[in-house]
Amino acid sequence: MHSIDRTWSPTGLLGAWRATPLYMRIIAAVALGVGAGLALGNAAQILETPARLVLRLLGALAPPLILLAIVQALMRAHLGGRQALRLVTLLLTNTLVAIFIGLAVANILQPGAWMSAPPGAPAAAPVGGGTDPLTQFLDSVPKSIVGPFSDNGAVMGVIFIAVAFGIALRGLRTHEVRSVEDLVHVALTSLITILHWIIEIVPFAVFGLVASIVGVKGFRDFFALGGFFIAVVTALALQFLYYALRIRLGSWASPLHVVAGVRDALLMAFSTGSSTVTMPLTYELLREKVGLREQSASMGALVGSNFNNDGTALYEAMAALFVAQLLGLHLTMGQQFLVVLTSVVASVGAAGIPEAGLVTMTMVFRAVSLPTDYIALLLTIDWLLDRCRTAINVMGDVTVSCLLDGKEREAK
Repeated sequence: MHSIDRTWSPTGLLGAWRATPLYMRIIAAVALGVGAGLALGNAAQILETPARLVLRLLGALAPPLILLAIVQALMRAHLGGRQALRLVTLLLTNTLVAIFIGLAVANILQPGAWMSAPPGAPAAAPVGGGTDPLTQFLDSVPKSIVGPFSDNGAVMGVIFIAVAFGIALRGLRTHEVRSVEDLVHVALTSLITILHWIIEIVPFAVFGLVASIVGVKGFRDFFALGGFFIAVVTALALQFLYYALRIRLGSWASPLHVVAGVRDALLMAFSTGSSTVTMPLTYELLREKVGLREQSASMGALVGSNFNNDGTALYEAMAALFVAQLLGLHLTMGQQFLVVLTSVVASVGAAGIPEAGLVTMTMVFRAVSLPTDYIALLLTIDWLLDRCRTAINVMGDVTVSCLLDGKEREAK
C-alpha cells in the first residue's frame, strides 16, 4: 500500500495551535468559557453554536465510521480454530461485564440526580424556513452522510459532503485500489481525516458550551458532572479489579506480576489516549516482561485490541444513564438493555478511531432517544476520562492474553 501524504505542516498561529496538545486546548477553553459566561450572563447562550455544530458533524460521521471500522477489523483479523472462539468469548464477556458494572454504579450513585434537573431537554432547532440565519446554516449541515441523497435531501448538504471528501481524498488520490480491503482502507482513512478536522474545533465547542452553561444556569450542571466523573472512575477501578480477579483465577501469572510487567504500556495508553498506538508495546511487554506465549500475546494484544474496548463501552453506557438522570428521565430495564446492546456494537472496531468515545456515543444516545446536545457537556471532562478508559482498554487486552495463555507457563 502507498503511504498517505502528510507532508504539509501548518506554520504560524495555526502551527502553534496544532502543536499544542488537545487536552491543553480544552483546559484553556474551559477556563476562558467560565470567564466569558460570568461576564456575558444570558447573552453567552449564543456561544453554544460551535458545540451544536460539532455534535451535528459527529452524528453524521458516526454510522459510516463504525461500519467501516468493524468491516476493516473483521477483514484484517487472523482468526481460526478453537483459540479464536475462546478469544471472541472472552472479549464479549469482558465487554458485557464492563457495561453492567458501569450501569450498576450509575444506578447506585445516580450522579445526574445530585443537582436538580433542568426544566427539560434542549429545544429542537426549527426545521426549514427559520428566520435565524445561524439556524438555517446549522440545518444545512447534514445529520447523516446518506441523508442529503434521500428524497428530502438538501443540495447544501451534498455540497458539504462533496467538499469534505474532495479535500480529504487529495492525500489519497495516488493510492492504488487493488482489492476490497484497499477500498475499505481508503474510505475509512478519508473519514478519519475529516474526523481529525472536527476534533480540531472541539476546544471552540467546549468554550462556547461552558460559557453558555455558566452564563445561563451557573455552575449547577458542573456539580453533577463532578459526580459523573467520580462514578466513572469508580466503575473503571471496579473493572480493573475484575481483570485482576480473572487473571488470578484463570492464568498462571499473578495480577501483581502482570501489572508490573505491563505498567509502561498502561502509562503509554494513559498519556497518548490511544490503545492502537500502545499495541506494539503491549505485545512486547507481554512477551518479554510477563513471559506469555507468542500466540497468546498476539491474539490478545494485536487481534483482540481491535475489538476490545471495555472502558469505552462502560463510559458510553454510564454517559447515557447520567444524561437521563440529569434530565429527570427514567430509562426502563428494556431501554438499559438497548444501551448495553448498542454499546457493545459501537465499541467493536473503535480502537482505530480517534476520540472514539465521542463518535460512538451519538449512536448510543439515539438508540434510547436521548438528546445528543448533552454530549457536549461531557467534552469538558472527556479528555481525562478518555485516558483513564484507554488504560482500561489496554488492561483488557492484557487480561485476555493472560487467560488465553492458561494456567501452565510455557516451558523454557
